Amino acid sequence: MSIQAETSWMRWFPPANWLADYRASWLGADAIAGVTLAAYAIPVSLAYAGLAGLPPQIGVYGYLLGGAGYALLGSSRQLAVGPTSAISLMIAGAVGILAGGDAARYGQIASLVAFSVAVLCLIAWLFKLSLLVRLISDSILVGFKAGAGLTIIMSQLPSLFGVAGGGHNFFDRVIKLAGQLGDTRPLVLGIGVAATVLLLLGEKRLPGKPVGLAVVALSILAASAFGLAELGLPVTGPIPTGLPTISLPTFGLLEFDDLFPIAAGCLVLAYVEGVSAARSFAAKHGYALDVRQEFLGLGAANLAAAFGHGYPVAGGLSQSAVNDAAGARTPLALVFCSATLALCLLFFTGLLTNLPKTVLAAIVFSAVYKLVDIAALARMWRISRIDFYAAIIALVSVLFLGILQGVLLAAVASIFLLLLRASQPNIAFLGRQAGSGRYSDRARHDDVEPLTGIIAFRPETSLLYVNAETIFETVLAALRTSPDVKLVACDLSASPFIDLAGSRMLHDLHQELASRQITFCIVGAHAQLRDLLRADGLADKTDSGDWMRTLDSVLSNRKPQASI
Repeated sequence: MSIQAETSWMRWFPPANWLADYRASWLGADAIAGVTLAAYAIPVSLAYAGLAGLPPQIGVYGYLLGGAGYALLGSSRQLAVGPTSAISLMIAGAVGILAGGDAARYGQIASLVAFSVAVLCLIAWLFKLSLLVRLISDSILVGFKAGAGLTIIMSQLPSLFGVAGGGHNFFDRVIKLAGQLGDTRPLVLGIGVAATVLLLLGEKRLPGKPVGLAVVALSILAASAFGLAELGLPVTGPIPTGLPTISLPTFGLLEFDDLFPIAAGCLVLAYVEGVSAARSFAAKHGYALDVRQEFLGLGAANLAAAFGHGYPVAGGLSQSAVNDAAGARTPLALVFCSATLALCLLFFTGLLTNLPKTVLAAIVFSAVYKLVDIAALARMWRISRIDFYAAIIALVSVLFLGILQGVLLAAVASIFLLLLRASQPNIAFLGRQAGSGRYSDRARHDDVEPLTGIIAFRPETSLLYVNAETIFETVLAALRTSPDVKLVACDLSASPFIDLAGSRMLHDLHQELASRQITFCIVGAHAQLRDLLRADGLADKTDSGDWMRTLDSVLSNRKPQASI
């Protein structure tokens, strides 16, 4: 095998890299991390499965199979993969409608969605679509997470109060819950509030410890000892013993038009959340994260989950933080986690029969309340109102439309925000700094000397179809206030790229200036820009020798004509 082929094979199969460097001392650390992650995963996965509207063991299957699948092809060494709160609620909202009240069909569709996510991951990997998914801006993501957090919390409050709840979106749920508060069951609320307090205190005082598992164990002991189920406390009931059966999902349940939006929404959400978490741990531990490879890791995780009758899984910051804090050195920790969960499914599911559902609601609440990042929203308000408004649009969209429609709208809003910013570039009109050959923006530096008979401008952006007209009109507006101009210089040193619309704008600007007997020159263009401008014929209209020169070297040869 050639060196090139061997390198390529190792790139697409990350264990070949980290196993080659594996140290014996890491084995114990990975084993401890895996067991600790399993202790965290058991209560959380049970709660998230309930949030998704699926039997509790399905959540455990997600960690069991999804983690093992990711360990084979994922490039992060600390990322933990399993059910997440946002995807669970997305499944509940989207699949519930399509299943039509049929529980068996519901589970089959959820598995089919996981399989579809795996297929989309492979397509995204083949076509290198990581850039497209990363188009969701941080501000949009903050708003989306806040909306998702509020929606998830509202979906769990009925279980916390012991009432039926209901509703199709956040506001509908608020109205229905308000009308049912008179039916609150004190026993359910008391246990739920106590569990929430213990979870929040444990998070603060014992970070990285499996506090959730301790709270679950305590609640089961209390419910069993005092016969609380007989007093009306809702519990999970018997959970099937044994490992999931492995089989293909049931195909043909949905038309492509129904399936694709759900799978695409899950993919976008899973990839953005997973890569964001994985990047932070890669930076912390000093290794490179392959964002394209993450499509394969995520795809393998969802394929494994689908074969085990699970629903879509993703990497998340909370579970990954537990994995990292417990000392995980490689993805082998996920294998140890899967082995631990397998033992629990084989021998200990009977212990979970009396687990109060209100405790699961408390676990969900304690896991997602931090999604509502008030500090980040306040920072946007102070620094960038456009980012703040974008975040609020994403937040409100999720509250009104739900998780699936919210994430798809967030993706569209991110692209729109990107285009909006690109369409309103800063165009610096330059003046000379006294005693030097440097030029600065006259709007920012009062001490620069005005040029004489010359307008020099620098677009501080790429010249694209979305901003070409704005740049053209801005330069003409400057000409209207400067009637004695003899030379207009366009400094492209801050423009990394130009498309055909941008080049056409320069043609039009040259033509407009020529009609006014004004010379037009282009300076500071790097090689890629010069190639495109030359191919588009601008060398016939402007002095191409100026293109790679600095503004000062060009203007120093021009004699003053008139003061502007």
